[in-house]
Amino acid sequence: MMDVLERDFFTDPDLLQDPTPWYVALREHGPVWREPRRGVVVLSGIQETLGIYADHEHFSAIVGALGPLVPLPHPDPGESWAEVIERRRSEIPMGEMLTSIDPPRHTRERALAGKLFTPNRLKENEAFMGTLADELVDEFVASGEIEFGGAYAKPFTLLVVADLLGVPREDHEEFRRWLGGGKGNVGNPDGEHGGDQVFANLAPSFTRYVEERRADPGEDYLSKLAQVRYPDGELPEVEKVVRLASIIFAAGQETTARLLMAAMRVLAERPALAAELRADPSGIPNFVEECLRLEGPIKSTFRLALEDTKIGDVDVPAGTIVMGSIGAANRDPRVFDDPDTFDPKRRNARRHIAFGHGEHFCPGASLARAEARVSLERLLARLDDVQLLDPTSLHYAETFIIRGLESLPLRFRRRD
Repeated sequence: MMDVLERDFFTDPDLLQDPTPWYVALREHGPVWREPRRGVVVLSGIQETLGIYADHEHFSAIVGALGPLVPLPHPDPGESWAEVIERRRSEIPMGEMLTSIDPPRHTRERALAGKLFTPNRLKENEAFMGTLADELVDEFVASGEIEFGGAYAKPFTLLVVADLLGVPREDHEEFRRWLGGGKGNVGNPDGEHGGDQVFANLAPSFTRYVEERRADPGEDYLSKLAQVRYPDGELPEVEKVVRLASIIFAAGQETTARLLMAAMRVLAERPALAAELRADPSGIPNFVEECLRLEGPIKSTFRLALEDTKIGDVDVPAGTIVMGSIGAANRDPRVFDDPDTFDPKRRNARRHIAFGHGEHFCPGASLARAEARVSLERLLARLDDVQLLDPTSLHYAETFIIRGLESLPLRFRRRD
């Protein structure tokens, strides 16, 4: 029988469905290991993963959402990796996205996102969440059976982020058509990449929103988005604002929908836990953190070594792809006791790195946590005896970056 680590993490159909055996086997090799098939240096420890996230001198995020299957331009003789990235950035998929750029440019662009996720705006958005949750449940509560992703998780997360950004309600259905596909847009095992197509779909609408409101500002939130400025007061190019809004919209919708589906699967499989959280909703936030730790929507992110360096005792030549295996690091036995066990009361569950770290820490982390908490509070209050319709039919997105169910058929009873 083949050792699980001899299988290709990036293309093996069984590992794409369930990477847990691979994560567990990594421990035998320590927190830094070069996988044999593609020469990717894999980090399975939290400390080591946080280290490369913080080391912008030696590691670039240009491959953050790409991995090893998308070819990169190589340096010419005498040229550094940092130089070729900047010279040929436009040829690299998602090369201009916030997730793919490095400081100091990233710091400047990221400051715009901070102006969108203000405490007051998040508070307003959370009030909308409760109303929306009940409206969506109203649509299916009498049916007794639903496909949870299509009936709740995807429309909820889409409409929440649309509300955050101020997208007009009449445009919501068009956005849903663009973003409603089941397969992940990144980490495709065939090396295909749909991230730039998502931007191409969203860009015309957001460009129109920004240009119209720069010409004639109103009181709506899109007018505030159109007028957002860099810390030095400079007004960014329209395209910069559009790219930021697009990635917040696309990434925020898909990843949080996957999180909600993972949480509902856990509750369907553990009716006693569902009853406990229904009786005492104060346990929901920590339950969400444990879901993020063991079933978070991102399996891995990547960095490109810009110079010859070392991680621990492992030599990392310039041009090497380094994988921060978030799924494995969130099972780091140096941090988490009994790391493979789902414990909704785990005291340090929030030490997971599901949202990244440092410069590239997910700007929508607070939003995602609020969406999960509000959703589970309302779903548990209104649905009882939630069960999986067919546990054998569950299928995960075939991507080595995204972790999430394609669909989640559920049976339930309406609570009086």
